[in-house]
Amino acid sequence: MATKPSRNGHLPINGLSLYHEVYGELGSSKSSPLLLIPGAFMATDSMTSWVSAFAGERAVIIFDQQGHGRTPDAPRTMSYAQFADDAAELLRTLKVERADVLGFSQGGQVALQLAVRHPSVVNKLVPLAATYRKDGWYSSVFESIESLSAAAFAGTPVEKAFKDHTPDAAAFDAYVEKMKVLGIEDHNISDAQMRSISAKTMIIVGDADAVKPEHALAMFKLRGGGDEEAAGSGMLQKVPAARLVILPATSHIGILGQSAVLAPMVSAFLDDVPPATPDLF
Repeated sequence: MATKPSRNGHLPINGLSLYHEVYGELGSSKSSPLLLIPGAFMATDSMTSWVSAFAGERAVIIFDQQGHGRTPDAPRTMSYAQFADDAAELLRTLKVERADVLGFSQGGQVALQLAVRHPSVVNKLVPLAATYRKDGWYSSVFESIESLSAAAFAGTPVEKAFKDHTPDAAAFDAYVEKMKVLGIEDHNISDAQMRSISAKTMIIVGDADAVKPEHALAMFKLRGGGDEEAAGSGMLQKVPAARLVILPATSHIGILGQSAVLAPMVSAFLDDVPPATPDLF
C-alpha cells in the first residue's frame, strides 16, 4: 500500500499554482485512477486515510483547491464550477483521460460540477456528504457559515498552511470571507442536469449529516436509482446505475472518519461488483 506520493508539487492550472499529489503510477493499472477532492478549508493531508484505503489497488490523485493547503489564493472569484474546471485541467495536465471522482462536502459539490461540465473525464462519481442544490442542506449550515471569521482558525493547520505561502493576515481574512460567500451562495444544479450526468453515481451521507436525507434520496432517484425489477424478484439482475449509502449515527464530520467502512463499498462500486445474493432456501 502506498504511503508516500510517487509524485507531488505545484502545477500552473488556470492561473493557480496548484498543489497536487499522485499515489501509484498513472496508466499502470486497468482500474481508472481515483481523484479525491477534499472539503472546505481542507488540504491533501486531511484525507490520508482515504488515500491509503484506495492506493493499494488503483492510482490516487488529490489536490489542494484555490486557497486551500499549499495552493495559494488568487485574485479570481471562487465557485464550485471554477474549481471543477481546475480539476479537469489538472487531469488533462497529468494526461489522465478519465478518472473516478470522490469528493467530500465542498469537494462533492466540485465533483458534481465536474461531471456536469466535463462529462468526458468522469468515469464513476461519488459525492460524499454533498448536495446538488442549496436546499439540500439544513438551514443551520448557512447560519454556521455566516458566523465564521478568520479568528476561528487562529492557530489551526488551516491558518498555518495559508500563512506558510502567504504570510499576510489581511490576505487570510479575505480568503475566509471569499469562502463564506462560496459556501452561502452554494450551487444549483438542475434536476435535468443531474439526470444528464453520464457517470454511474454512488451517493453517500450520514443519517445525522448536514445533508437532508430526503435530498440524498432525490439525488439517488435522479441518477437512476431504484430497481422495480429487483423489487419484484427480490434480487438484482444487473449492476445498478446508482447506489445510495446512509450510515447510521453519522454526522457530516463523522462520515470522513468512516473510510474503513466505506472504502470496500466504494471499491465494489468502482469495479462494478454487484452485491452477492445469498441462497434463500
